[in-house]
Amino acid sequence: QASGKPLKDIEVFLLNTSHRVFTNEKGRYTIKAKPGSYQITAFGLERKSKTYGIKLRTGQTQQVDFAMQPLEVLLKEVEALGTEESLDITRLNGVEGTLIYEAKKNEVIHIDRLNANLATNNARQVFAKVPGLNVWESDAAGLQLGIGGRGLNPNRTSNFNTRQNGYDIAADPLGYPESYYTPPVESLEKIEIVRGAASLQYGTQFGGMINFLFKRAPEGDPFTFNTRNTVGSFGLLSSYNSVSGNTGKMDYLAFYQRKQGNGWHENEQFRSNTVFTDANFQLTDEWFLCFEFTHMDYLAQQPGGLTDRMFAQNPRQSVRSRNWFALQWNIPAMVIEYTASPKTKLNLKTFGLIGSRKALGNLQSVTVADQPDENRNLLWDNYLNFGSELRVLHRYEIKEKPQALATGVRYYQGNTQKRQGEGNNGTGPDFDFLNPDRLEDSDFTFPSRNLAFFAENIVNLTGRWSVTPGLRAEYIDTQSQGYYRESRRDLAGNVIFDTTVYETKQRARAFLLAGVGVSYKSDEAIEAYGNVSQNYRAINFNDLRVNNPSLKVDENLEDERGFNADIGVRGNINNFLYFDWSAFYLRYNNRIGALWKKEIDPLFGERSYRFRTNIADAYIVGFESFTEIKLGSWLFGKKSSTDLSAFVNAALIEGQYAASHESAFRDKEVELVPPLNLKAGLTYDYRDFSATLQYTYVAQHYSEATNTTQVASGIDGLIPSYDVVDFSCKYRYKFAQAEAGINNLMNEMYFTRRASGYPGPGIISAPGRSFFLTLALEF
Repeated sequence: QASGKPLKDIEVFLLNTSHRVFTNEKGRYTIKAKPGSYQITAFGLERKSKTYGIKLRTGQTQQVDFAMQPLEVLLKEVEALGTEESLDITRLNGVEGTLIYEAKKNEVIHIDRLNANLATNNARQVFAKVPGLNVWESDAAGLQLGIGGRGLNPNRTSNFNTRQNGYDIAADPLGYPESYYTPPVESLEKIEIVRGAASLQYGTQFGGMINFLFKRAPEGDPFTFNTRNTVGSFGLLSSYNSVSGNTGKMDYLAFYQRKQGNGWHENEQFRSNTVFTDANFQLTDEWFLCFEFTHMDYLAQQPGGLTDRMFAQNPRQSVRSRNWFALQWNIPAMVIEYTASPKTKLNLKTFGLIGSRKALGNLQSVTVADQPDENRNLLWDNYLNFGSELRVLHRYEIKEKPQALATGVRYYQGNTQKRQGEGNNGTGPDFDFLNPDRLEDSDFTFPSRNLAFFAENIVNLTGRWSVTPGLRAEYIDTQSQGYYRESRRDLAGNVIFDTTVYETKQRARAFLLAGVGVSYKSDEAIEAYGNVSQNYRAINFNDLRVNNPSLKVDENLEDERGFNADIGVRGNINNFLYFDWSAFYLRYNNRIGALWKKEIDPLFGERSYRFRTNIADAYIVGFESFTEIKLGSWLFGKKSSTDLSAFVNAALIEGQYAASHESAFRDKEVELVPPLNLKAGLTYDYRDFSATLQYTYVAQHYSEATNTTQVASGIDGLIPSYDVVDFSCKYRYKFAQAEAGINNLMNEMYFTRRASGYPGPGIISAPGRSFFLTLALEF
């Protein structure tokens, strides 16, 4: 330490390598590394960290002494950014907090470095540098995020485990993993994405994990006020306002966002409110406590879907003027951290969800006219869920090589009520059942319980090689209790058949998932990595019971199983070239899908309907690459205030169905797999000004598993290729920042999805050209 006395258990490590040791009783340490240039850092509790640059030569021993000054304020966490701090996308360290990311495909998006339309959560721009993501664009407001990767359905990001600040935000992570709530991007510091190998630590989703991390109060400022106000096309008005403060042992942040607009389509409008508060307390040197609460509500008029013919005529048109969607989302959370020693850390997250979603309107095909005097269909869900996760990270050594073990346990209890019946025949958002005591369609509750144990261990074999094995044991218990009604009317509208069927089901299962990752790091901050992890996806509550006139569900539907495998190389060379190139193989067994069937109706003759079942086993293979080059120092010199960077994000993917008992799926292409997904961009920086031009191309692909090219209703068929250009810029002057841009600069008419239900059914056309202008102030 600064007084000359030795300090034990000071952590010393080489940035961007796996070399990590602790000092002994005499304050001494030894790191063995190959010749090269390094940054060496020392960190200890209640001590200021130190970093020095060193060069090791062959046969040379170099001594580095650290004088560790005491801290006046205990830091909760030290983040070593190394040479990546100027990039807007980086990757996670092998160990962060109580979590292990070694050898996993992952990305970190730094929001404050983006040129993008943040007010509308424009996912096409925000996730532009994440390879292989398929983005659904269902509304112009960004109320619901729809992204999927590797041939997985983007619907409400349901194939990812979706979190904020490390805890779940979806309706039910197992039984109904759809994310109706999306945090405002304006409120975020960064977004972490981990692909399929996340199944061991986060849960069983095939897609992986997405974690939205909110901003924190600036260090040393007792009070800060931020405001961001945006105007844009089609009546867009957005206002984000936050207050925050930091007093050393305590910091806080609260924000409110209001957003409203008319939307690009006919019969489209929205208004939303989001509130978030958090308070963080450093109780002692070892104990940290955090309280958080999130509220979101929104009301949206939905224009419905289109047929292919209607889209060709006018993609902005709407034949549904009485469809509405409403959401109430409340998420309380508490986080406790305990640092038992420099080598052992515990983290406990406890969270809940109290919320509801309501969908009102006409579920029939858009080829059927919406009669103004007919009652509308109302779907109303209530959620009352609770979860808790305890994680422990312990560092230890084997033969003077640092190791890390992460273990944890998770308990989750969900209770979802789903009701479906008739609403009134009005035009407004009147979310009341006409007969709440005897609904015309169904009334079910879906209790669920989940208990999981998981462990992963980084085993550093040498200074460069590491192996990370892991296990996850899951117990899942899902139940359904309630009734549904079956009724038929004749051509005159008279009820000729009406029966109520009461139903109780329970499905309990226990299973084990395993995985392993391998990493090799070179001296030049380049890493070769590979991993394989098993995945599991429980059947959805909607797969069990939804009364839809054009959809039936197989009563014997089974859970889906499979695995993800990745192999790749990534690195950052002198902050000039950043890259991540990898290949993957996704095996997806018992994949759930739908096919068209016909039946003979005794009154109306032959009719067609969609049948949802386990259709086949599938495999999806691909190459995902991201490359960014910083050209500024090369073009303008190292001391220049001008910078220019270019990136290319390309994914080549192929998916095919293998074994299937249904001939309609054999040897067919997997739906929602664009063979080419390309994003490229150019960013120019000059002092406080920055501008980005971005190009997106998505190749033609199928929307369903039988590879139908087109049906009359527009529900199934091809999704044609499309390309979109976006431009955004920003300028900062002292405490003010102005942002502006044009989305879909060339006014491309395209669509990204075909919906079988809400917000359709039919083609959901993407918004045309729009502009935005934002003024941000900080005091």
